[in-house]
Amino acid sequence: MQVLSLTLKGFRGIRDGLGRDALSLDFERLADGAELVAIAGANGRGKSTVMDNMHPYLTMPSRAAVAGPGGFSYYDHVCLPENEKDLTWAHEGRSYRSQVVIRLNGRRKTEAFLFVLGNVGSWMPLRLDDGTVSDGKIETYTRCVEAVCGSADTFFTSVFSAQGKRQLSTYRNAEIKTLLADLLGQDEIRALGQKAAETARLLKAGLSAIRQELAGLDEEAGRIASERLRLDGASDRVAQGLAARQLAQRKLDVARARHATLSAERDQSRATEMRRAQLLAERKALVDAGTQAIAALKAQNQGEQQRLERLVQRIADRVSRERIRSQALQHTRRQCRAVLDAAGAVGHAVARLPLAERVLSRRTAQTLACRQQAQRLTQCQGAERVAEQKLAGIEREAGKAVLQAEELAHRFGLTDEVPCAGTDLQGQCKLLGDARDAQALIPSAKGHITRLAREKAQAQSELATARRERERLADASQAVAWAECRGDRARERVSRLAVLAAKTGEIAQARTTLVCVEQELAALGKGHAAPADAVETSEEQTEREQIGAARQVVAQQLERQSQQFRDGLNRLEEALAAMPAPYDEQQLAVVVQTMTQAEEAVVAAEQLHLATVREAHQLDALCGRVQTLAVRRSQVQTRIAHVETELGGWNLFARCMSNDGLIALAIDDAGPALSGLANDLLLACYGPRFTASIHTLVETGKGEQREGFDIVVHDGESGESKSVGLMSGGERVWINECLTRAVALYLAQHSGRRYATLFSDEADGPLDPERKRMFMAMKREVLRLGGYTREFFVSQTPELTAMADVVIDLETCIAPAQVTD
Repeated sequence: MQVLSLTLKGFRGIRDGLGRDALSLDFERLADGAELVAIAGANGRGKSTVMDNMHPYLTMPSRAAVAGPGGFSYYDHVCLPENEKDLTWAHEGRSYRSQVVIRLNGRRKTEAFLFVLGNVGSWMPLRLDDGTVSDGKIETYTRCVEAVCGSADTFFTSVFSAQGKRQLSTYRNAEIKTLLADLLGQDEIRALGQKAAETARLLKAGLSAIRQELAGLDEEAGRIASERLRLDGASDRVAQGLAARQLAQRKLDVARARHATLSAERDQSRATEMRRAQLLAERKALVDAGTQAIAALKAQNQGEQQRLERLVQRIADRVSRERIRSQALQHTRRQCRAVLDAAGAVGHAVARLPLAERVLSRRTAQTLACRQQAQRLTQCQGAERVAEQKLAGIEREAGKAVLQAEELAHRFGLTDEVPCAGTDLQGQCKLLGDARDAQALIPSAKGHITRLAREKAQAQSELATARRERERLADASQAVAWAECRGDRARERVSRLAVLAAKTGEIAQARTTLVCVEQELAALGKGHAAPADAVETSEEQTEREQIGAARQVVAQQLERQSQQFRDGLNRLEEALAAMPAPYDEQQLAVVVQTMTQAEEAVVAAEQLHLATVREAHQLDALCGRVQTLAVRRSQVQTRIAHVETELGGWNLFARCMSNDGLIALAIDDAGPALSGLANDLLLACYGPRFTASIHTLVETGKGEQREGFDIVVHDGESGESKSVGLMSGGERVWINECLTRAVALYLAQHSGRRYATLFSDEADGPLDPERKRMFMAMKREVLRLGGYTREFFVSQTPELTAMADVVIDLETCIAPAQVTD
């Protein structure tokens, strides 16, 4: 397989590393006939993303969590609503194009197409010999790719070394044998083994069903034996049931004869009973009519009683309303009189309110004047403190000025005390320079002292004025307190008089209301007399008399109706007493019950007889079924023996066709060839120190041999042999790479499937510098021995990248905006 071009759109590795949404690489132009092609760039530039997509399989091997379906998803590595991988590649003289579209907009969906370049130069969907067409579905695309390039496991094990790829030494026995069987072309043997295993599984399921059938037959035989034991003696029970049925029939005949006799006697007494029933009906009708009439009269009497109660209630309601109204009027009269009792105080308040308001106004003005004097006192106190502070500052400054003047006079006085005083040298003496300077400053110091004396006198005058003003206003605070107290008393007096004066209208209203109340009380009764003594009105007395008369009439009617009812009832009772005693139905009921029981006994005896007859027939049928079951059981046992024989043969055949059978033998045959190729690469690139061998039988702790897989490496320097899993990390890397490339060489030489291109992603990480150079030599040796066209590789070692024939530098593909940043 040769990679011709690759276009990636929307892959996160490209966007994060290069700042591009899409990247296109023309490998046919960039490689230009080179054997070793390095893909270079800083960490995170997207080298592994490019390498992981340089094949037609639907995976990125360095990103896959586990091998096989379900171990990888494109959705975690793309970022646009619609993302695309477009790979053009060639294999065995034909050109192919893989187009994968990954959509994230809405429902996730992935489409994959595999096209082949036709004779007319156009791309057409690939069609396999079995009719499978690449129609965009993942399943059909995978089948088409594997039909052209082989299985993905073989490809990624032999020719594609992904970053973080599992080493061969870490594969389990079943995994490595399955992989090597695929490499050795043992698919047909494995398919036969799988078919044999499936046949054995079906035979085992069928054998289980036949055994269940045999168990069912045994269970049926046991059930039949139990039934035969239960039905033993059925013929004797048939005779007993027949005798019991005949006895029950005789008892039934006797009961029926007795019932006929009693029925005739009942028919003879039927006329007497009809007359008795007629009299009883008349008595019942009389009782019902009398009861209804008495109930109607009682209802009428109850209505009049309720009418009387309503009249009494109306009278009570009227009296209650009058009493409540009288009480309300008396309460209102008391309230009005209470208001009128304060009329004198209200009049006095109306007369005194104007004077009190004038007094309040004058005292408010006095309070304002006192507050202004108190405020002036506060200002004088502040001015006094300011003057005292100013005077203190002047005194301090004057003291400093006097001290300075004395110092200047002292310095100037030194001119008369020096030895050169009075000579020509006195004016030129440098020691007297400070004294001469002091002479110039003495007038200004004296002037400053004079100015401070004037300021002190002025400050003392201001302080004296402030103190006199403060002493004059010393009583201002007490005057304010006294004025505010008198003002509060005047304000309280005005408020009290105003409240009383406001009641003038209330007093007038009370006088009017009192007149109306007195008039209404006079209309209700005699002044303060209670209305409870009032008598009924004429209408109420008339209604009471009508109710009494109606109740008396109802009582008379009730008495007459009761007497008539008693007379009729006595007449009917006398007629009933004169009739003969009624017919005794109890005897007939007893006979009917006896006859019913006899009939039930006959039915039960008949059913028992029929049941015994059926049991006898069942016993005969069970004897026939025992013979039939014996024949079927013999046939089933024969089938079980035949299936067990066939199952053993198919199990043996499946084991022979499995990884531990012929495939293991084929691996044993190919082991020396694989080991030889790996050792040739080790010898050519790393020297004669290490020699590898493949073992398919491993020794257990008990010293026994069992099927397994191990790569044993012999160290020529130490003379020891050990498993590759016990070697150092760097040693495992180059031995694993030699074995992997040996697998690729073996595949190219023996299977007929040739991949023209190899791939390797940072496989040299743990190697030291010397081993890395040997690693590059091994790459060229593999290309030579296998007849490969080229190898694409990624390395973080600049020396190895420089040893490549062509370097594809992804740094040149960075988007311009990212370069500027």
